[in-house]
Amino acid sequence: MPIQPENSIDYDRLMQANLARVFSERDTGRRIAAIHELYAEDAVLYEPEASATGHIAIDAAVSALLASLPPDFAFTAIGPAIGHHGIGRLRWQAGPANGPVAVAGMDIAQVQGGRIHSLYVFLEPAA
Repeated sequence: MPIQPENSIDYDRLMQANLARVFSERDTGRRIAAIHELYAEDAVLYEPEASATGHIAIDAAVSALLASLPPDFAFTAIGPAIGHHGIGRLRWQAGPANGPVAVAGMDIAQVQGGRIHSLYVFLEPAA
């Protein structure tokens, strides 16, 4: 992915790709390739209870998450991602395919050079 100025970042493309190609990808090879493309080398993933630094650790965190979920569990965006000044936001929901929403949340990304440098995952409180 070419480096781009912060004012030309396509937040929707970047964050939708992260949701689909990283957090929804169960094939490790495809997921790690996407992480290398979408994340800075020293990127940090911040989840409510843990953090992971670097491509290998981020892949391991996502692998553990996906292993804990049923195979038909899917993440979908709620509208487009928006952003400015290097910070993007994407709302999402997840649950069984064609089933009820089990969890909803929001990703906040700090973007540098057109790649995710920090990703903060927020979970909505249970109803």
